[in-house]
Amino acid sequence: MSFRKVKPTKSNLLRLEERLEFVDKGKDFLNYKREQLIREIRNLWVEYKSQKRTYYKVLAKVMLKLNDTYKTMGKGNFVIASKMSQIQYKPGANISFLKKIGLVIPKIDLNLDRGDKLPSYSFENTSKDLDELTDILPEFVENLVLLAETEDVLIKFGENFKKINRRINGLKNVTEPKLKEQIKKIEKILEDNERENLVRLKKTKELIENKK
Repeated sequence: MSFRKVKPTKSNLLRLEERLEFVDKGKDFLNYKREQLIREIRNLWVEYKSQKRTYYKVLAKVMLKLNDTYKTMGKGNFVIASKMSQIQYKPGANISFLKKIGLVIPKIDLNLDRGDKLPSYSFENTSKDLDELTDILPEFVENLVLLAETEDVLIKFGENFKKINRRINGLKNVTEPKLKEQIKKIEKILEDNERENLVRLKKTKELIENKK
């Protein structure tokens, strides 16, 4: 039912009252969804901070080991060994989607398995630092992907929280006041009409009695 040109009838009044009741139920439902979302965000934020700390610890290890490897091998050997080492890996990723509190959340399963090949660089030209770097890089990538997943979920939760807030504010500040205003106007018109009808009936009755 539009807010414009609503005829002041009892049937329209009932429809407006039903719509107002529906708006109240909608607000209650949205408030419930918002509280549920707030709990999820708080829990996920704690998890995110823990993941971020772990990620930066692994990142620091990688950067230090990368620096050590670069120093011991030199730029040329390091670049060659890095390119040849790519032959060993068969990286792959499988993306699936989960539904959580009404939102579609992507889940990335990363595969960094090595192929069945001998090391693609010569042991004479490398140091133990490169081997150690190669060992910790998968851990770094896994932590990076995990952190990115959690950040993505937090962003989606945040966007949904704003959307729910806008809907609640729209119902509270626009739809509900207009409905109440229309209901009040129609009630007043109907009361005035009823009062006029009573007065008219009373006068008609008096005229009839006077003619007797």
